[in-house]
Amino acid sequence: MTRATARAGQKERGARPTRARFAVLALVTAATVLNYLDRSVMSVAARPMSAELGLSPGMLGVIFSAFSWTYAAAQIPGGLLLDRLGTRLTYALSLIFWSAFTLLHGFAANIGTLIGLRFGLGIAEAPCYPCNSRILATWFPQGERARATGVYSVGQYFGLAFLSPLLFWIVANWGWRSLFILVGAIGIAFGLAWYGVYRDPVHSTRVNRVELAHIAAGGGMGTTRTPPFSWARMGSLMARRQVLGASLGQFCSNSALVFLITWFPTYLSTERHLDFVKSGFFVALPYVAASLGVLSGGVVSDWLIRRTGSATIGRKAPVVAGLLLVSTILSLGAIRDNGLLIAVMSVAAFGQGLCNLGWTLISDVAPEGEIGLTSGIFNLCTNIAGIVTPMVIGFVVQASGSFRGALVYIGSVALLGVLSYLFVIGDVRRLAADS
Repeated sequence: MTRATARAGQKERGARPTRARFAVLALVTAATVLNYLDRSVMSVAARPMSAELGLSPGMLGVIFSAFSWTYAAAQIPGGLLLDRLGTRLTYALSLIFWSAFTLLHGFAANIGTLIGLRFGLGIAEAPCYPCNSRILATWFPQGERARATGVYSVGQYFGLAFLSPLLFWIVANWGWRSLFILVGAIGIAFGLAWYGVYRDPVHSTRVNRVELAHIAAGGGMGTTRTPPFSWARMGSLMARRQVLGASLGQFCSNSALVFLITWFPTYLSTERHLDFVKSGFFVALPYVAASLGVLSGGVVSDWLIRRTGSATIGRKAPVVAGLLLVSTILSLGAIRDNGLLIAVMSVAAFGQGLCNLGWTLISDVAPEGEIGLTSGIFNLCTNIAGIVTPMVIGFVVQASGSFRGALVYIGSVALLGVLSYLFVIGDVRRLAADS
């Protein structure tokens, strides 16, 4: 070792840590905003699109659901693709392809084309959340992971929370097709930018050894070798109570999220008779509440872990509280005042935001080297809600002419999630990989 190298090493050891992980978090948050905006702008376009293409409530429910058919089915392949290609390339390809499918929605002329494009969108978006989970497990120590999850998870709601008035205005003035074309074009550009900017910690030139040591000391996983895929390994993961219980709980909370990003604007404009553009302002409030729930959940979870020393308490307690708040949706059918309805829906949405800690929990329990596959299994199970919920709501509304039965379904499923978190998951700890 030369004297110059030794002096450089001593200087770096005494240096302040860089904060490259927070720039990475900003990238993940922006990608998540686009992810949910692309899958949910159809809820804004649903009313004029249905009028133009002659869609019944039942058929609209099928179209909403079609995204999740392929999204759920592609979770395992998406996780395996992530484990093989790595985060940088997988995420870039996912962004570019899902944005292209979104853009093409603007040229759909019939039901068959819409369903086909929703299929393509679901396949292309499948690797997104396994990538997010891998990035946080790689770049963040455990004590910061829940807050980091809270920050990027705000992206699920940001587009509809803060852009709903603008999105409804665009549809009212430029037509529903323009919305898909605009959002898709933005996403393609961002996908190209992602590939140029993102690097894993070991390849990043923006992180110093002090920050890397901080990440590693807190349980950052680095670049653990991925074992070969086998059905036995997948079956073993699915049989672990932590994976099974978290997946069931997230299915239950995701049912409320699916209602928010698909049917909720239609519910306000048809059953509650709110003006179309005015609906944009009312729709925004529950999404803002959900964003606050996501951020609060991360802060409270990390505080509980520091206070109690227990990841089990820190990760599970906020989600149980959130699911109980979601169950207040059961009361909406009896509420006549729209202002009170929005207030209760905002409480429920805040609770749904708390439930995003499920992604932090699964990154805490996934065996080293298997986070892509574990996250894929988790997201497969949770997004079955995206298949079931839109169709249940659509056919209930078509059969009864009312959303009341659909609201009872969503609130009841939330209570099932409480039972899963209390009695199925057990201790929150990193699972040992099978040999």
